[in-house]
Amino acid sequence: MDSTIQEKIISIIKEKFEGDILSIETPYNFLTINLKQDNIIEIIRYLYNHPEAKFQYLTTVCGIHYPDVKQIAIMYQLHSLTNNWRVRLKIYLPEENPVVPTLTTVFAGANWMERETYDFFGVKFTGHPDLRRILNVEDMIIHPLRKEYPLEDQTREDKKDFMFGR
Repeated sequence: MDSTIQEKIISIIKEKFEGDILSIETPYNFLTINLKQDNIIEIIRYLYNHPEAKFQYLTTVCGIHYPDVKQIAIMYQLHSLTNNWRVRLKIYLPEENPVVPTLTTVFAGANWMERETYDFFGVKFTGHPDLRRILNVEDMIIHPLRKEYPLEDQTREDKKDFMFGR
């Protein structure tokens, strides 16, 4: 994306929420804005209703576990179909009790993505209409995409490292 468009998106967010911006990055030329978690729904609603930005398409809601800093990030990717602009918004939650308000009040399509994030990372979305596991069994006690769990079952006897060239 052109740097002038990125600056325009940043200025739109700064109009009302400058104090919520933690940092701005452009990995792989994709505008990424790291925000405080407090006003994330208001910021997204503002971008949705903004007369110029019109970020009215939710591409992604997902979790990212950072075990080194004991945080779970929630990443929201928005797309303005009118302008063909994209932006990635990230907030950081504590690993021990990750809680954030639901985005289903702005995007009904966030329902499934939030359930998936809850299922795999344990993030609780307050106000969600049906927050329960969606892909794993209901009685599972872990959230498998957190990096605190081993990749393989350590109790299995039928899998020896030499069988896999290790």
